[in-house]
Amino acid sequence: MFTGLIEGIGKVKIIQRLRGDMRITIEPEFEMVGLEVGESICVDGVCLTVTELIGATFGVDVSGETLSRTTLGKLRQGSEVNLERALRLADRLGGHLVSGHVDGVGKILKKEPQQRSWLVRIGVDEQISRYNLEKGSVSVDGISLTINRCEDFSFEVNIIPQTGMETTILKKKAGDQVNIETDLIGKYVERFVSRTKSINREKTASGLDMEMLIRHGFGE
Repeated sequence: MFTGLIEGIGKVKIIQRLRGDMRITIEPEFEMVGLEVGESICVDGVCLTVTELIGATFGVDVSGETLSRTTLGKLRQGSEVNLERALRLADRLGGHLVSGHVDGVGKILKKEPQQRSWLVRIGVDEQISRYNLEKGSVSVDGISLTINRCEDFSFEVNIIPQTGMETTILKKKAGDQVNIETDLIGKYVERFVSRTKSINREKTASGLDMEMLIRHGFGE
């Protein structure tokens, strides 16, 4: 689990294509004390496992499934990525709960300055936009952001100077793709509600409902 508060930027040093999978070697541009093989790390919003440590770099393996749902397959040697290590229970939750399980890819439609910050509009498909709401949270390339405005197939966020300096978001331009993870709580709520409705429909179709249970001595 992560917070969406990026710790720093890393640079891709080596990319190895392994049949349908990929191995990436990344060099952090900041000190990552105590990094260990086997721990989780969020790379551009994608939860990956550290598989090797070589000097100042670390390696991660990316499955074909992950490549098909994220932008990681477009990385090249020299690409910069946002990095965040896993949340510890004693840490402050300054962003929002981010699982690192990307829902899909969005495209930057517009990026323009607004006073000291930047407005970024991102286009998404219906499977993503259904979970977006004004003033809700969203993860863009692993960055916890607040949605200022949302429409059927796009949403807008503001990038303050601090976020722009510490992440890769302002290095992206219109047409570039980004990894999107919608609010975790919203997805669970939808799942719960849809399952409840489905169960109620099944009970009604079978004739089994509260009235029938009471009539046969169950309940009040």
